[in-house]
Amino acid sequence: MIRVGIIGGAGYTAGELIRLLVNHPQAEIAFVHSTSNAGNRLAQVHGGLEGDTGMLFCDAYDLGAIDVLFLCSAHGQSRVWMEENTIPAGVKIIDLAQDFRDESCGFVYGLPELNRERIRRAERVANPGCFATAIQLALAAAGLLQDEVHVTAVTGSTGAGVKPSATTHFSWRSDNISVYKAFTHQHLIEIGRNLRRLQPGFGKAVNFVPMRGDFARGILASVYTDCPLDETAARRLYEDYYAPALFTHVAAGSVDLKQVVNTDKALLSVAKYDGKLHVVSVIDNLLKGASGQAVQNMNLMFGLDEKEGLRLKASAF
Repeated sequence: MIRVGIIGGAGYTAGELIRLLVNHPQAEIAFVHSTSNAGNRLAQVHGGLEGDTGMLFCDAYDLGAIDVLFLCSAHGQSRVWMEENTIPAGVKIIDLAQDFRDESCGFVYGLPELNRERIRRAERVANPGCFATAIQLALAAAGLLQDEVHVTAVTGSTGAGVKPSATTHFSWRSDNISVYKAFTHQHLIEIGRNLRRLQPGFGKAVNFVPMRGDFARGILASVYTDCPLDETAARRLYEDYYAPALFTHVAAGSVDLKQVVNTDKALLSVAKYDGKLHVVSVIDNLLKGASGQAVQNMNLMFGLDEKEGLRLKASAF
């Protein structure tokens, strides 16, 4: 059994991670750390765990008793934690924050569709951002980017984290939709970095307009760019590129959020309109965009079946 530790256990991503790991046949949770919740049951904070585990949050832990550590604290806290702690030899780390997505400090960028073999050999993995996952999956197969990319993507309220704010409060979000961080979203940094690795010399803009949606979870990204291929050739390019991917699939028709919510799947639709290639990408922001992808990376790092613990059906009705 893989012995697992979790730092920062009170947020949405940690809750989803725990949900996956308590049902993972090859993993056992050794501790879940939360200073503010120490002594409380996990199910008191993550209600969906009621009946699944009687574990308590802790404020002290033994890093020598685990095989892998998931860092689920707020952005910026992972780097602080790494600087303040000594990691025993052999303990692998998966960071769900944005701190090491630049592959500093020996971390490998953890998007399996781009870096599967590097992840297998890695001791430290930086999980991608949720928007970054959806958008990169829409573009990674192209290999023929030649002009600006235009993206409009909408995310559920869980993408803003568990702490309430003016723009996540139910009375504001319900029956509402809004744009935020237009052209400046932080995930543009990792998206640009990885597109240049995939296609050296690509220096055009990725124009990204994110939106807040009136739903809890999921991301739909609508992406288009100029493309010389016809639709049949473009579809074949995507199908061939993602043939080895166990969770990313090119759909036969249109895609929607209900096909992927509560799963680690990413679905893509590929179409051509005159000279524009249009790709729609849908994921669950908490699973393929966060905790599910983290477990997928753990499976790769420990030589397990990539789908272990992630055989989840979408709640499509």
